[in-house]
Amino acid sequence: MSTLKKIIHERRSIKPSSMNGKKIDRSLIQYLLELADWAPTHGRTEPWRFIVFSGQGLQTFAQQHAALYKNHTAEESFTNAKYQNIIQNGEKASHIIAIYMKRQATQKIPLIEEIAATAAAIEHILLGAQEQGIAALWSTGGMTYHDSMKQLLGLEEQDLMMGLLYLGYTDDASPVAKRNIPLAEKITWKD
Repeated sequence: MSTLKKIIHERRSIKPSSMNGKKIDRSLIQYLLELADWAPTHGRTEPWRFIVFSGQGLQTFAQQHAALYKNHTAEESFTNAKYQNIIQNGEKASHIIAIYMKRQATQKIPLIEEIAATAAAIEHILLGAQEQGIAALWSTGGMTYHDSMKQLLGLEEQDLMMGLLYLGYTDDASPVAKRNIPLAEKITWKD
């Protein structure tokens, strides 16, 4: 199996609850961000942006994220378990990267293409993490898409949160690979 195919086939989402708290060297995080920076982008707009939380900054962000959940969730929907989980995710992960799409002022490139370019940058990080033995989860949970998160991170109105990327190490084996729909059902050949 080629190296790329192996990395793609073995990549899995690993929840922060399975991470062991071991820290990732900053140079590896920089390496992953350099991979992301080579994502395809129409018009070379390069709309991906990263806010990297580590050390005390990560702990502070996890507390702020939990506070957003508590302050912006209806009482009947709020659970203390979810609140505590948001905090604990920050204790087990080495880094959290908030990833957003920076909308160009001219809006010349269609929005869907800017979203796709940012998603491709995220996939580059995920594949690089797999290559380096780093556990990763692209999360859109908690308050990721809530306007309060954009405000917390200082995003502009036209910017779009794409997710929180949890990175760390795990002692657990990766889950078994599977696909629910056979590939043949996803392809239409027109010869």
